[in-house]
Amino acid sequence: MSLVTTNWLEKNITKVKILDCSWHMPNVNRNAYEEYHQKHIPEAIFFDLDKYSDLNTDLPHMLPDPITWENIVSSLGISNDDRIIIYDNSDVLSSCRCWYNFIYFGHNPNLVSVLDGGLKKWILEKKLTSNIQTNLTKSEYKAQENKKLVKNKNQINENINKKDFVVIDARSKERFEGKVPDPRKNVRSGSIPNSLCLPYKEIINENNTFKNIDEISEKFNQIIDPNNNNRVFSCGSGVTACVLALAYSLVKTKYMPTIYDGSWAEYGKI
Repeated sequence: MSLVTTNWLEKNITKVKILDCSWHMPNVNRNAYEEYHQKHIPEAIFFDLDKYSDLNTDLPHMLPDPITWENIVSSLGISNDDRIIIYDNSDVLSSCRCWYNFIYFGHNPNLVSVLDGGLKKWILEKKLTSNIQTNLTKSEYKAQENKKLVKNKNQINENINKKDFVVIDARSKERFEGKVPDPRKNVRSGSIPNSLCLPYKEIINENNTFKNIDEISEKFNQIIDPNNNNRVFSCGSGVTACVLALAYSLVKTKYMPTIYDGSWAEYGKI
């Protein structure tokens, strides 16, 4: 169950751990942490997507090592058997990146879900919010890394000729086709050779909910043979790639999200 509804969460709010993984593009001039302090779902814990990544690289949002991940999640008071619901208040659906991280580090996929529509839908429905910071009790979380769920630049380059998997890029077609400058400094315009483009916004409704499974399936089928299930997702910095990965997991329930972690921030680096 990759997604849960706002009504489901409202009914089960005392039985789950809730993470606010709001993150905004640098150019929108918003502070997710400050917004969390002003208004969040009751008992939600803030998950800092920048801080809780690999801080020893200049690439954004790269996966940390397993020990670092264990320390991060333990500090948030989350245990291996917790049912986790992740939401965001972001136009790029950053909650999906957090969802991927937990699955990559071995959390049971059946125990981690994204709130469909996020905080935007929760507020529109006039559901209860809070400005009280959640008290945390340290846990002892244990990670079990699944390296099959991530690709590096060498694997992406080798695959251009091997064609063992298909890379699907979540960025806009203008960025994918190199018609506009990349928003990041020292990153050229363009895309990975032989990759395909499915802008993540095409599978999202105006209220930030995912489109229905038939519509999502049709979007994928328009660009790739539906029998080819070996798919790797990419984007600008590894965030919206996870939106497509989650969407595909709704169509193919046994699909495990596989991401090119460096994405175009690495591949297009000048």
